[in-house]
Amino acid sequence: MYLTMTTRADMLQEFLAENPNDAFARYGLAMEYSNAGDTEAALREFAALLSANPDYTAGYFMAAQALARAGRNSEAKQRLQEGIAAAERTGNQHAKSEMSAMLEELGG
Repeated sequence: MYLTMTTRADMLQEFLAENPNDAFARYGLAMEYSNAGDTEAALREFAALLSANPDYTAGYFMAAQALARAGRNSEAKQRLQEGIAAAERTGNQHAKSEMSAMLEELGG
């Protein structure tokens, strides 16, 4: 049996109620919202993730993608710049490369 988005989101919300700083669960919830097209909810979750875990580079990249899909390119560029800085802090060259390429595509 497959879990629906609502079920997965509900499960993640319940888990986060008890473990609010769990980065993986917060990222998963943000991705559930993003994949469902709920950009605002996704961005709230990405913001919470990055506030508690500022070096979670995937959060910056996926938040930037959600912003770009919504036509919010200037905000996407800002997230990418923040993500590139996080990737540099953590030595994550792959994430830095992906975010740099996206930033270039957005004209940044």
